[in-house]
Amino acid sequence: MTRLMLGRTLERVCKGVLLLCLLHFLIMMILYFDVYTQRFDLFSRFNNVRNGSRNNVSGVAGSGHHLYYYNLSRPNATLSSYLAVGGKLVLSVQTESNPTSSPKPLPPCPEIPPGLVGRLLIEFGSQMTMERVQKENPNVTEGGRYTPPDCRPRWKVAIIIPFRHRENHLKYWLHYLHPILRRQKIDYGIYIINQLGEDTFNRAKLLNVGYRETMKDADYDCFIFSDVDLVPMDDRNLYHCYDQPRHFAIAMDKFGFRLPYAGYFGGVSGLSKKQFLKINGFPNEYWGWGGEDDDIYNRITLNGMKVSRPDVRIGRYRMIKHERDKYNEPNPQRFNKIQNTKNTMKKDGISSLTYKLVQVKRYPLYTNISVEIGKPPPRPFKG
Repeated sequence: MTRLMLGRTLERVCKGVLLLCLLHFLIMMILYFDVYTQRFDLFSRFNNVRNGSRNNVSGVAGSGHHLYYYNLSRPNATLSSYLAVGGKLVLSVQTESNPTSSPKPLPPCPEIPPGLVGRLLIEFGSQMTMERVQKENPNVTEGGRYTPPDCRPRWKVAIIIPFRHRENHLKYWLHYLHPILRRQKIDYGIYIINQLGEDTFNRAKLLNVGYRETMKDADYDCFIFSDVDLVPMDDRNLYHCYDQPRHFAIAMDKFGFRLPYAGYFGGVSGLSKKQFLKINGFPNEYWGWGGEDDDIYNRITLNGMKVSRPDVRIGRYRMIKHERDKYNEPNPQRFNKIQNTKNTMKKDGISSLTYKLVQVKRYPLYTNISVEIGKPPPRPFKG
């Protein structure tokens, strides 16, 4: 009897345990599915918000609730918080304005550009063509203009060349100078001032014409005056303006790479706009070869300025050998004129310049300005 009662008791306990286990299992399943469905609902809402953000910039999504979205494609977006909206957990991000980004200003070009080569090998033996020079300088724009793309130049330079019948020399000059000037990080333009006709050549007057015509073309603040037959042998001889008027060509092979005399200012020189106007430009009355450079040197010193020069090892130049041009014979009056610079410089210069502009033509590597500058006055009779 006692054993029978004990067996029934154990049976009831086992059934109760099984019932509790079953109940526990049912509760766990219910909780599992409940959590699963909530999790699924959360991700579905999150995806809906992201998908809706592509078409709804204001962030409005579902049930009229205003939601903000997190756009991962915007590098400046920031995650702020999670907000409970309508009993559900929703991702929230503050919207940001998207103003049009302006380009960063360029840094100033370095005083000593890092890409300079130094001493150069200059030779005039190989044949040169304009087509070759143009292919070598694809970044030079029409009219012989160039500005550095990666920095802000310190000077805007007009390079002015007095010219007549020197086409072959010009090819070599452009071949060497364009790459040099680009390495020097200069904003520049090349201007050929072509004297029409066969009257006596007047170099200084053509330089005055170049100043006036280039100022019509751009707001230049630096002017470099160069003969077409002179090529620098070192790109560290920087073609820009200085605190004082600059003489670049101080050591030509023609003179044994030495300065011929202390007051020499020929070949290649440079003045800022302020310096040029201070000396009233260059003299207009030096017809034929010689004298005008010494007159310019006198104008500089008489106006309280000094000529600056590069180191003699850097200011070396090669000259293209040639015969003296016809109608450019030495001017027999040049010595008397040089002695009278103090009396003539205020009335003879850029302020008294007259000429006729015939044509301005822009080529890929330079701008050609053709002018008529008149005839020289008759020379006094020697009796």
